[in-house]
Amino acid sequence: MAQTGSTTDTARKGGYSATKDQLLKRMKRIEGQVRGVEGMIEADRYCIDVLTQISAIQAALDKVALGLLDEHARHCVVEGHGGEPAEMTDELMAAVGRLMRRG
Repeated sequence: MAQTGSTTDTARKGGYSATKDQLLKRMKRIEGQVRGVEGMIEADRYCIDVLTQISAIQAALDKVALGLLDEHARHCVVEGHGGEPAEMTDELMAAVGRLMRRG
């Protein structure tokens, strides 16, 4: 998620424009999965079934995140569309670190 007021969300554009429609489709699917889990909780479904669906949602989000990281590395870091390579590499590694810290 972009930091409000930072150069990350105001000055730079995403390098994923070629896959934007695919990313949006995946996010809509994930949104539906989250609604499904909400319904499962409302219906008092078995805990393990709910946890299994949450795990599937996390895996789907991870796939989206990895795709974005790949596009960022190729478009912004390698092709130099985001700034200085060292700065872009530091930014990329910080993003990877944030993704790995959850849990």
